[in-house]
Amino acid sequence: MMDWLRDNIWAAWLAVAAVLGLAELASLDFTLLMLAAGALTAAGVSAVFPGLLWLQIVVGLITSAAMLVAIRPLLARKFHHGTELKTGSAHVIGRTGTVVKEIHPDGGGSIRLGGDLWTARPFDEVSTIPPGTRVEIMSIDGATAVVYPVGDSLHQLSDPRPTQDPNPTDPPQS
Repeated sequence: MMDWLRDNIWAAWLAVAAVLGLAELASLDFTLLMLAAGALTAAGVSAVFPGLLWLQIVVGLITSAAMLVAIRPLLARKFHHGTELKTGSAHVIGRTGTVVKEIHPDGGGSIRLGGDLWTARPFDEVSTIPPGTRVEIMSIDGATAVVYPVGDSLHQLSDPRPTQDPNPTDPPQS
């Protein structure tokens, strides 16, 4: 057995690389994949220099270290720090739609969001939003979108009184 291993050390390195590669499928951290790349490099060195085990180990370690430092951070950033997948009704929060049927505090309004119709109510529970107005989805309450007009601040929505200057003819005072 030892004679076969000494003569076919490349096969042992390939087996180590395969085990590390399969273990990477369970962890998905890209660390074991970089170590598997080092084992593959060591297998290549063993095919060229079968009697120099120290050289195979050194080249394998250098390759693994270089891959861990240079390649792994790029792969981890690409695969682990992507956009968050939103499912259910959470994927519509923050999107904009158009009022199709007047939205008022008593309910009964609707918006078109993409190709879908949603029941909607105003965020501040006192505003009426006319058809054709662009609205942003603030939250979802059951099957009802809670919306506010795009471009209006939340402060303006929560105060239903019109903001008028009491003396429109007076010049501004400093």
